[in-house]
Amino acid sequence: MILPTKHIRKDRSLLGVGASILSLLDTPKTVSGLWNEFDDSRRTTEGAKPVAFDWFVMALDFLYMIDAVEFHRGLLKKRKAK
Repeated sequence: MILPTKHIRKDRSLLGVGASILSLLDTPKTVSGLWNEFDDSRRTTEGAKPVAFDWFVMALDFLYMIDAVEFHRGLLKKRKAK
């Protein structure tokens, strides 16, 4: 589920979805704005299957737990490396 396996493709694992999310967080964004951008990018990428919103939220939770993103004043942004 978190890592890719022989049954879960890399782009469908939480780690893969989280990496895609981080690549879109060049500037702080709202969750809904990030979801729209993420969903659009998945639809236009050849071979990428759609990801459900709940899977997107689980990937956000994962990124928050590993301290990769922070939520401040209603916006998500990448956390700077220490």
